[in-house]
Amino acid sequence: MNSKVKIISFKKIGKPSEGYLSVGESFGEVPFDIKRVFWTYFTPDSITRGRHTHYNTEMILIALSGIIEVTTESINGEKELFVLKNPNEGLYIPALTWHEMAYSHTAVQLVITNSLYDESDYIRSYEEFQQMQVK
Repeated sequence: MNSKVKIISFKKIGKPSEGYLSVGESFGEVPFDIKRVFWTYFTPDSITRGRHTHYNTEMILIALSGIIEVTTESINGEKELFVLKNPNEGLYIPALTWHEMAYSHTAVQLVITNSLYDESDYIRSYEEFQQMQVK
């Protein structure tokens, strides 16, 4: 398991006259075996999503269109802000990283994870997450 939040660049194949294609493969650009893919869209501007972390799930967030602002906080308390707006870039979020997302209304977010959905993998209480932090 990786432990650092980071931007991942996917190959951008093509040219302006014909458009582009980007590819991510397990253990290539994607640092884990892909188990689940889902997407969000038409999120109102005033809504913040996420507000949780996972015990085991790693993920990559990609803004296929629009803009997504992602605030992360690591288990050691390090806070970072990332702005996703390029469809050939993804934000790798390791397990035990609190994350919150704010979207432009036109944003379409693709999420790639290393695990299937399991409610018991979620920590939805920020206070509980803070108690787990390494000081």
